[in-house]
Amino acid sequence: MKNNINKLTLGVALAAAATAYAGSVQAGAFQLNEQSVSSQGTSFAGRASNANDASTVFGNPAGMSFLDRAQITGGVTYLDVNTDIDVTTATDAAGRPVSGGNDGDMVPGTAIPSFYYVQPVNDRVTLGFGVYAPFGVITDYGSDFKGRYFANYSEVEVVTAQPTVSYRINDKWAVGAGVTYNSVKGELTSNTADFTGTGDGKVKIKGDDTAWGYNVGVIFQPVESTRLGLSYRSKVDYSLDGDAKYNNVFNGSTGNFSTKQDASLDVTLPESIDLSMTHQLDDRWTLMAGVTWVHWSRFDEIAVEVDNMNDIVEEQGYKDSWQYAVGLSYQLNPQWLLRTGLAFDDSPTVDEHRSARIPSGDRTIFSVGAGWTPMPELTIDMAYTYLWEDTATVNLSEPNRGTYEAEYENEAHGFGLGATYRF
Repeated sequence: MKNNINKLTLGVALAAAATAYAGSVQAGAFQLNEQSVSSQGTSFAGRASNANDASTVFGNPAGMSFLDRAQITGGVTYLDVNTDIDVTTATDAAGRPVSGGNDGDMVPGTAIPSFYYVQPVNDRVTLGFGVYAPFGVITDYGSDFKGRYFANYSEVEVVTAQPTVSYRINDKWAVGAGVTYNSVKGELTSNTADFTGTGDGKVKIKGDDTAWGYNVGVIFQPVESTRLGLSYRSKVDYSLDGDAKYNNVFNGSTGNFSTKQDASLDVTLPESIDLSMTHQLDDRWTLMAGVTWVHWSRFDEIAVEVDNMNDIVEEQGYKDSWQYAVGLSYQLNPQWLLRTGLAFDDSPTVDEHRSARIPSGDRTIFSVGAGWTPMPELTIDMAYTYLWEDTATVNLSEPNRGTYEAEYENEAHGFGLGATYRF
């Protein structure tokens, strides 16, 4: 029983701390990028320097100082994820081949919403508020999946609320800061091997927590046509409390059992730094570029605590990741602004530690988008993103689970629709 609790709790730690693959149009394998439809159109290039609308509350709070009036921005992005799984080996804890399917549709279609409000107080001070999802995962392989002893169902959701303030120092400089209140909840299940002829066992674990963080930024505009932005998002420390439920789980000489145990774990979502540039080439063309560093190497191990049992510490071996993006916009006429962008995200996972719950590799992202302004008070933003990943190898072997070796080829489509109303 101890091994099953430890392994499943470990899986939740991975899903909650990395909150991974489900929202596949993300940054650095595990962070959702879908906090702004206008930024999505340029593959999120220039996110810390654009200040297109109220979604700058997320991208760089200093950008609120460059909005000339109160406004509300809301949007939603729908993600359609597809995966091709090529399984080489799958055995259970007794070394028997595992039968079952390799369904690559384990990520259901998911809609990711966001909402922001910005209100200038005077010429220097601006207040703002945002609600968005920085992390999230839903993966459902199904009960007959060949790798079900390592992964079956995962659902983790992180929702953030951020009150924010910015200060315009002068015509060239602005600073901003926001406090983030973050709520995480998750559910994870895996199967256990059948040794008694009564079918697979199942283990389900749930947990939740809330925690605080912050976001700070600065924007420097040396000339009217150019902005440089720097944004820092803090790490967030979670202490998840939950329970592990067991149904028909084999326990050696004592046979199968069903029970429930308390479990807890501490995980940290890493900090990130975003450096961006937005440069207006002429009256129609604007160039954007950005680079983001994420401190994933702090996620080197997971320490799990289980009531009345020994702790377990397991190495994860993540590496720091870099994300690069370039984008371009074209003002077709006073009503239409066209956008496009290309990005590359370096995955923090490495082959020897990659999980079946997080089968993610380096990814390339291409986006197109448009902003339609039928009246000065209203802009409708649309965006489409196509993402594809390098082949990701999963090679797992554990005495109480068996083996699972497979190659994953992932792609995703993202469809965004948003609106900004100014008043």
